[in-house]
Amino acid sequence: MDAGPWLAVPPRGYGGLENVVATLTTELRRRGHEVVLATVAESRQPADGRVCAFARGQFERLAAPYSDVTGVALAHELAVVEEIRRQAAAGVPFDLVHSHLEVVGPAMLAALGPGGPPVLHTLHWDLRRNAEFYASFDGRGRIFFAGVSESQIARASAALRRQILGAVPLSVPIPEVGPLPREERDDHVLVLSRLCAAKGIDTAVRACLAAGLPLVLAGPVGGLPDRAALDAALADPAGTVRVYPDVRWFVDELAPLLDDDGVRWIGTVSGAAKTDLLRRARAVLCPIRWAEPGGTAVCEALAAGTPVVAMARGCLPSLLEPGVTGFLARNEEEFTAALGRLDELDPDACAAAARRRFAPSVMAAGYERLYADVLRRTAVRARRLSAPVHAR
Repeated sequence: MDAGPWLAVPPRGYGGLENVVATLTTELRRRGHEVVLATVAESRQPADGRVCAFARGQFERLAAPYSDVTGVALAHELAVVEEIRRQAAAGVPFDLVHSHLEVVGPAMLAALGPGGPPVLHTLHWDLRRNAEFYASFDGRGRIFFAGVSESQIARASAALRRQILGAVPLSVPIPEVGPLPREERDDHVLVLSRLCAAKGIDTAVRACLAAGLPLVLAGPVGGLPDRAALDAALADPAGTVRVYPDVRWFVDELAPLLDDDGVRWIGTVSGAAKTDLLRRARAVLCPIRWAEPGGTAVCEALAAGTPVVAMARGCLPSLLEPGVTGFLARNEEEFTAALGRLDELDPDACAAAARRRFAPSVMAAGYERLYADVLRRTAVRARRLSAPVHAR
């Protein structure tokens, strides 16, 4: 299970992909699978083995210019490849590699050639990114892909769609305790994501100011976890964070809108603080400007019994039932109007939908089906390659 080098598993706050990997690893092991986790050394996720190229997560470097970050993913994946080779030489090869490292994962695993292990790579991103790679990549019957939503797969190139075996929606741990009723919740609404233009954070701010709702922003900026870290990085004369697009956007567009009452940025949250924040929020807001492929924040919100107000983009229409678990908007005006209808939504209905659709067992069962499909396809391929050739 290759989570990549960016954040610990589970993450200490922001980290949708890493939360998915933690949830899936835990559930697969509970179901009897042996899972070796490729991650960073600070990860606390229980597993049956570890592969690490870095002591700490490299997320802060992810927002840096290409020349400063390109070697990070490659160094991580080299460690993965070496472990694959070591296990094969020891006579205990991996049955399957489940990769979550964008582009570098499938590319380097493909370079192992026909003798490499079967691979399933989960596509977590907007497929317009790195579109040239996905349009030309050929897994040669050994490397296959999974989407995280049908809407994501529909946007894939024809070459990639031929190698996608299906979509497995994301899941999150389901709390053992029931959701707080509306009357026991705080007044604030919540954004739980990176603070950047693509996430539409400025839309959330304007909508909440217009609706008179306090807004809490919980997430990093340019890989930096909170205000203290951002201010320190900006104050460093030798630092480069000022050129990061997300940092520039935050400083120029969002920071002037923040205050201590109406709109607060509290930085990255994790653990009990994150759980409490989700449980007490009146709603979680997802005013995205891009075609969101997976929607982890939506799953987390509904699991806490917290309804979601979202733009009707990407996979979000498939995750929400309007009028039951949240509202979908086509523009900022509709988004703002939906904030006045939050009392129509029942936390118990949100939690029930999450248990039914986003429980870890649902995601694990979906991946078990795809693992079996990968192994079946690669076994057929291996038999064909090993069949004797009869010359005529």
